Amino acid sequence: MRILATLITAVMLATTAQAEGVLTRLTSLDATKAWQGVGRINLGKSGFCTGTLIAPDLVLTAAHCFYDAAGTRTDDAEIEFLAGWQNGRASAYRGAKRSVIHPDYVFKGRNNVDKVSSDLALIQLDQPIKNPSIRPFETAVEVERGQEVQVISYAKHRANAPSIQETCNVLARDPGVYVTSCDVDFGSSGAPIFAIQNGVPVILSVVSAKAEWRSQKVALGVGLDQRLSTLLNEIELNDGVFRREDTGASRVALQMGIQPSGALFIKP
Repeated sequence: MRILATLITAVMLATTAQAEGVLTRLTSLDATKAWQGVGRINLGKSGFCTGTLIAPDLVLTAAHCFYDAAGTRTDDAEIEFLAGWQNGRASAYRGAKRSVIHPDYVFKGRNNVDKVSSDLALIQLDQPIKNPSIRPFETAVEVERGQEVQVISYAKHRANAPSIQETCNVLARDPGVYVTSCDVDFGSSGAPIFAIQNGVPVILSVVSAKAEWRSQKVALGVGLDQRLSTLLNEIELNDGVFRREDTGASRVALQMGIQPSGALFIKP
């Protein structure tokens, strides 16, 4: 808790403003071939976020994406996932059957970061994506301080092609929250933070907010661990009611070595 208590400012990554970051735009088909499972999520009139396919019909993203500035929840009928979106075309277009927000998440405004540790959501697509060139990504729950990671995201002023930062690092960690040196900005909410394991990219975290820490611009990522397990259980039960206990459901084989983690308390 002491590490993140030194944060000076933090802002949830809406799409209303943008300063271009130091990122590499992926503008060719060859460059984006390995990342077709990352896409843009259009959210009605609320803007857009970044999401990642973790199963043929499941997209992982940030919970705060589904709320406008007034705190109104975006209707599922207005949600669209554009897999591999690039230069006006997507490799697959899907609507949302429903979206599931982590039960501990309560939207309190774009500049409130005391819910970063539960800022996680899933979209269940109206139809699975079965294109063999669009492969879901696996996830992992072990994140170490100093670990090298990379992030792929869309953002305002680069909304029509993804950008990648191939090398950034985990600077610090609190229960359920990671401070990284990754360069993110408005529109990057929900973007996957990857690590390369055995030559394959796996998702370690999801971008929740940008912040300033020790005079350095950083990105805050929410940990997956039992939070993702909770969301997967809700999808599995398919009854619209959250259950706090672990039922053991796992449509996606993601839950290796999960340990409970506590809440985050920081002052923005």
